[in-house]
Amino acid sequence: MEKVNQHLLEALQPAWRTALCGPAGSAQYAAAQTEMKQSRVKPLPVFLLATAWHATCLAWRRKPEWVIAGSGLTAPIAWLAARCTGGRAVVYLHGLDIIAPSRAYQWLWLFFIRRCDLALVNSANTATLAQSRGVPPANMHVLHPGTDLPALDAEAARDFRQRNSFGQRPLLLSVGRLTQRKGLAEFVEKSLPGIASRHPDVLLVVIGDEASDALHARPGSERERILAAARIHGVERNLRFLGRCDDETLGAAYQAANLHVFPVLDLPGDVEGFGMVALESAAHGLQTVAFAVGGVPDAVMDGQTGILIGPGNYVALADAVTRQLAQARESGNVAACREFAAGKAWPVFGERLRSLLDSHRV
Repeated sequence: MEKVNQHLLEALQPAWRTALCGPAGSAQYAAAQTEMKQSRVKPLPVFLLATAWHATCLAWRRKPEWVIAGSGLTAPIAWLAARCTGGRAVVYLHGLDIIAPSRAYQWLWLFFIRRCDLALVNSANTATLAQSRGVPPANMHVLHPGTDLPALDAEAARDFRQRNSFGQRPLLLSVGRLTQRKGLAEFVEKSLPGIASRHPDVLLVVIGDEASDALHARPGSERERILAAARIHGVERNLRFLGRCDDETLGAAYQAANLHVFPVLDLPGDVEGFGMVALESAAHGLQTVAFAVGGVPDAVMDGQTGILIGPGNYVALADAVTRQLAQARESGNVAACREFAAGKAWPVFGERLRSLLDSHRV
């Protein structure tokens, strides 16, 4: 979400003069010419009140054409600042900010989300959720998040394998914060044993740390649940945690892996809005095997950048992974993945955003 908002701001700057109200620390990601007002994030009510004050004051002084909320959480602020000065309000919706299981949020926040002049959504699934909550379809447009398209570096991939003593083992890669929704504990329990029976040296490499501040975090350690599942089902040697990695290491991991796995769960009240890591994987030429859950189908082109499996079908998921591991990571597959990712690169995101704003000018 933070990355999307950073690129959203950058996309505006060729066409508009910008100002930003954001959390403390966000100034380092904004251009020098951007006027900044920052507020501490915790406690959340203080952040919302301070940001509302800053946004309203900025709007009175600068008379903006557009006031954009980076998520549904700040939609009331954007609506208020826009209405105070004759501007127009836009909200970018990510999925969870539509279905957040709070009566106060559903009653008050959705009231303002519905009344924004333009609602941008990150996937077709988020569009469906927004429409089901009363957001007018005429004011809503899908704007997929983008990705960088890095140069491929075979040497970096080899170094990654050597540095971590992976040798030539087939690598399955999982990227993202460790939450229940990512489904790794269930994948290790229900799919990994079958995969390992046919590829005994397979290794599931997990990049990401605990998500204790996630909206739907459950008590205890998700990492320990994944490890417990591996021990119980005899695949502990097929699992490796690397924790949080820098961008360079992550890029090398994408290129070193044989396949990206994305076994997201279909949980009530907790939705995968888009599936950014699947798109990043494609940008590095790596295919994804995933459950067709939430917005994931918008990030994976079935048969081109990976394989989509019906939600919860762990046998089919294991079979798909096994088939993919039996194939070499061929140049044709790499090219197809990168071609798909190029169509959703950040410059494309920026052009689409500016076009949508232009088309909704009064």
